[in-house]
Amino acid sequence: MFAKSTWIKLPRNVLVGHGVLDDAGTAVAELSLSGTPLLVTSPTPNELAGDRLRAQFDGAETVTVDSASFGAVAEIVEAAEAAGATFLVALGGGKPIDLAKMAADELGVGFVSVPTAASHDGIVSGRSSIPEGDTRHSVAADPPLAVIADTEIMANAPWALTTAGCADIISNYTAVKDWRLARRLKNVEYSEYAGALSEMTAEMLVDSADSIKQGLEESSWIVSKALVSSGVAMSIAGSSRPASGAEHLFSHQLDRVAESPALHGHQVGVGSVLTEFLHTGENGQWRAIRDALEAIGAPTTAEELGIDDETVIEALTTAHTIRDRYTILGDGVNEDAAVEVATFTGVI
Repeated sequence: MFAKSTWIKLPRNVLVGHGVLDDAGTAVAELSLSGTPLLVTSPTPNELAGDRLRAQFDGAETVTVDSASFGAVAEIVEAAEAAGATFLVALGGGKPIDLAKMAADELGVGFVSVPTAASHDGIVSGRSSIPEGDTRHSVAADPPLAVIADTEIMANAPWALTTAGCADIISNYTAVKDWRLARRLKNVEYSEYAGALSEMTAEMLVDSADSIKQGLEESSWIVSKALVSSGVAMSIAGSSRPASGAEHLFSHQLDRVAESPALHGHQVGVGSVLTEFLHTGENGQWRAIRDALEAIGAPTTAEELGIDDETVIEALTTAHTIRDRYTILGDGVNEDAAVEVATFTGVI
C-alpha cells in the first residue's frame, strides 16, 4: 500500500514591488486574522518604516530588539502575551524576522514578514538562524503567513546586504549538488521539484548578475523574487537542504573561528566557489559562480571577506563537524587539499 504523504506550508500572500508596504494592512486582512499584532523590529527599520506599518494596524504595540538571541525570543513572547497579540509582524532584516518566526512558533500564532533588506532567504523560509556563543542554531518553525517586500525600501538598504542576499541565492548551486550527493550515497530524501526550483533560482541570479547594480530598485525586485523562490523551495522540501550545503557549513565554521566574521551571505558565496571546485574540479562551474559574485560586487577571496588565509583553511578542513549533514566535505578535507583548492580558485 502506498502510504507516503507530505505537508507543505507556504505563505498565502506574497507582495513584492514598489510601495507595497502601504498594502500590508489589506494583505493581512485577507488572511482573516483576528485581534491585533505585535510589531517586532529593530532600531533602524523602525525608524525607516515603523510608523507607516503601525498606521495600518489599530492598537498594535511594538517591541524593538537589539540583538539576536534565545533571550530576545523570550522577550518577544513575553511582550506578545502582555499585549494580548494574536499574531506577529516582523519588520527589518534577518534579525527581527528570525526572532519573530521563533516567537510565533512558541506562541502558536502566525507571523507576517516585512523585510527591509534583501539579505537572505529567511524572509520567507520556515527556518530561523540564532547565534549562541560561537555556535549558530538553525531552528525549524512555520514560514510567514504573508511576505510584504517593498523594493523601494529594500533598494535603500546598505548595498552589502543586497550583495549578501545575492550570494546566498547563488550558493544554491552547490547546496543542491550536495543534496543530490547525499541522496545517492546516504539515501537522504530528495525532492526533484524543490531541487529544480532552487537551481532555477540560482541560475536566475547568475544570468541577471550584470543587471544587479547599486541604486537600481529593479535590482531589489530581482533579488527579492529570488529570495522568495528559494524560501518556497525549502518549504516544499521541509528542510533547508535546497539552500544549505557544504558552503553553509563553511560559513558557520567561519563564524566560530574567525576573529571578525563577514556577512553570512558573503561567506557562503566564497564557500560556494570552493565547494563547486570540490564537486566538479578545475573545469567545473566554479568560475561562473565566482564571476557572478564579482559582477554584483560580492567578495570572492579571503582578503575581500576580511579573513586571513589560515582561518579560511581551518574552516574548510573542519566545517564537516558543524552538523550531521552529508556534503561533498564527507568526513573532512585534508589540509593540503584545502590549500590547493583555495589557491587554485584564488580564494587565498
